[in-house]
Amino acid sequence: MIPPHLLGCSVCIASGERLPDWGPARTRDRAIAGGSPTQLGWAFEIVQGRLSILAEFNPLAPTQSEPLFTLVLGPWTLAFTNHMLMVTIAATGLAVVIPLALRPRRMAPAGLQNVVEAVCVYLRDGVVKPVMHEHTDRYVGFVWTVFFFILTLNLLGMIPSERIITVLTGKENYFGGPATANIFVTGAMATVSFFMTHATGIRQQGLRRYVAHFAPKGPWWIMPLLYGIEIIGAFVRPLTLAVRLFANIVAGHIILATFVGLILIFRSWAVAAASVSMAVALSLLDLLVAFIQAFIFAFLSALYIGFSIAPEH
Repeated sequence: MIPPHLLGCSVCIASGERLPDWGPARTRDRAIAGGSPTQLGWAFEIVQGRLSILAEFNPLAPTQSEPLFTLVLGPWTLAFTNHMLMVTIAATGLAVVIPLALRPRRMAPAGLQNVVEAVCVYLRDGVVKPVMHEHTDRYVGFVWTVFFFILTLNLLGMIPSERIITVLTGKENYFGGPATANIFVTGAMATVSFFMTHATGIRQQGLRRYVAHFAPKGPWWIMPLLYGIEIIGAFVRPLTLAVRLFANIVAGHIILATFVGLILIFRSWAVAAASVSMAVALSLLDLLVAFIQAFIFAFLSALYIGFSIAPEH
């Protein structure tokens, strides 16, 4: 237990609970050292309460993976988590919404169809075509899928669905959460991009030619080093894809949870107003980050595929 004179009385003042006025610091220290049991008990109780809140508060809680139920498949037991649920919802939603949005064939698209087509045209002409050239139409579908899938996961992660369900039902649940804040989810998507990159390169060039052009030309004595560097780079690329997406989403949720947690710690109207204002601003920033991270993942995936199908790279 930490004495109040070491922590100061700012915690108590911020929470609206005042300790007795003991004057200057030296006088206050003497009062604490020789104060009445009531004064000491009150001070220690307030500080201990704040410290207990700090000990229990976990800003990582919104990003944690929680099992919803388990499936037994022979000798294996598979836990179906909240992040797996969000991945399922995102995949199912895209499989239903995108075809419905594009079904009406109109010369002048409107509404959701206009948004989807505008994004698809931009990704095709501004991202994929400059790096894939005549192979654009063959692989642009993969880039579209990556972008919309990651964007949907990011946006679903911003909806506090588990908190909404708790408010409506009064029961704690885990039906929600940012799936892209799970390194296994982002790692799985990066792995798909990794295999897609090398599969398309082998498909376009053939295995022998692809391996021959895997590293740049150079003197024979430096070729082992060049191939070693390229092999390391081939595995580092999906790692950076996974970690970049994971780290950005986790960081946003941790900072947001920290600002909201200040309200519970200080219990002050001034702190609450500042925390809510910062939370709203950070939520808008997270919305921008959701689009940026989806674009970066799709852009780099297109770039890596373009490098693999071009013999000069």
